[in-house]
Amino acid sequence: MQHLKKIACLVFLAFLLLPVNAQTGNQNILKFSHGTITFVSEAPLELIKASTSEFQAVIDTVSGKFAFSVPISSFIGFNSPLQREHFNENYLESVKYPKATYSGKIIEAWQTPSSSARKVRTKGKLTIHGVEKEQLIEAVLQKEGKLLHVKSTFKVKTTDYNIKIPKLVVQKIAQEIDVTVDAYFKLQ
Repeated sequence: MQHLKKIACLVFLAFLLLPVNAQTGNQNILKFSHGTITFVSEAPLELIKASTSEFQAVIDTVSGKFAFSVPISSFIGFNSPLQREHFNENYLESVKYPKATYSGKIIEAWQTPSSSARKVRTKGKLTIHGVEKEQLIEAVLQKEGKLLHVKSTFKVKTTDYNIKIPKLVVQKIAQEIDVTVDAYFKLQ
């Protein structure tokens, strides 16, 4: 099953970048090496934190286009197994909406990465819980050895993505979720 999910993610990413690949060739595509996506819900009565390293991503250095795909059910680290179950079944409905995606373009012109951190803005479509919204998200790019480190921290409002929080647990789940992406790409 995991193997099929990875294949589906790769097909999704290839589809997004197909026009780019046809024009520029694969030498301009930075492939995902490793990374972590973490979310934190800090509500008055409870802190919920979970992360995943099971995601796929690519960046085209000519066009600045990028794509990320994250299987929702891959998040781990909740306070309890029941909390993870509620996250997948009641809130994110991971069977119905198995992945979150963010694809778009880096707004600033591409520059060869250096060891100095460089802030960039990205504009794209963030899809969570079956809802697609255009987002402007800042990121920091920095060369670390033979890797490009991409780091971004942003907020996601549950109401923007039709994630319903019952009144009974509204004090336990934040209305705005903090998301941090730490992704490393192989430099050519």
